[in-house]
Amino acid sequence: MPKLPPLNALRCFEAAARLRNFSRAADELHVTQSAVSHQVRLLEDWFEMQLFERQGRQTIPTPRGEALAHSLHEAFGLMKEACRQVKISQSGATLTIAVLPSIATIWLIPRLDDFFRTYPQIPVKVVYLIAGQPLNFDEIDIAVTWGKSGPAEGVSTRLFPGDTVAVANPQLISRAGPFDKANALLHAPLLHDTDRQGWQRFMKRLGLRHANPEGGPVFEDFNLLRAAALAGQGIALCPRSLVAEDVQAGRLVFLYEGTAINEDMGYWLVEPENKEGRIGPIAAFKSWLSAKTGA
Repeated sequence: MPKLPPLNALRCFEAAARLRNFSRAADELHVTQSAVSHQVRLLEDWFEMQLFERQGRQTIPTPRGEALAHSLHEAFGLMKEACRQVKISQSGATLTIAVLPSIATIWLIPRLDDFFRTYPQIPVKVVYLIAGQPLNFDEIDIAVTWGKSGPAEGVSTRLFPGDTVAVANPQLISRAGPFDKANALLHAPLLHDTDRQGWQRFMKRLGLRHANPEGGPVFEDFNLLRAAALAGQGIALCPRSLVAEDVQAGRLVFLYEGTAINEDMGYWLVEPENKEGRIGPIAAFKSWLSAKTGA
């Protein structure tokens, strides 16, 4: 078998050629830019030819470099898929579900026991998905995201609507309310999710054009916001679909019925376009989810 150049040099070259930038290649590979440059020089020495044309700040592969990069991209893809198949065969086709913390805590985890009973042969791994984070279907099998539409990666199906409404603990209403008129919000204890823009938009929907809701704590996580609302610390804006059970149980009360924001938002179930090696577990989870949501 002919001797091959160093694998690390090939990886660095392929990334630099694909991204057309040594710095971005370094970020992708979690190394320094000088390390990428060094590996590319090693490869050029090995081939005894120039693989890049350096035009100012741009790094453009030569025609032979472009052909090599294309072949390497396909080869690394085959290697990645081969490794994934081996991992799947050993783990018993584990279904890895990436889900937003709010959906995981409030909706999915309380119902997962039913999935385990229905599909005892499918091992499950649940991981947190950070909002706005790109989906990597080499590491996960299916995801639940939030947005106006599903992400660019994968195939998306709308799971829950995202309309967001005002809710409060009944004891807070008795103590500090009633909050039956819009201007009552001007002096009400408000809870904020990430920032205060949500309440600004909600108040405008109620006709409070110049309201400036500066007071009240900000919570960086919806689970924290919901916990504060349940504890009676203030009025919160929450997706209706995530607090419907709290309202049904009497733990929270909807305020200002008919007024909502984020009607164009929603929760999305996202699956990969290429399901090779994991069709069964994904189909089982979708079937179970459809039965639970009525979607």
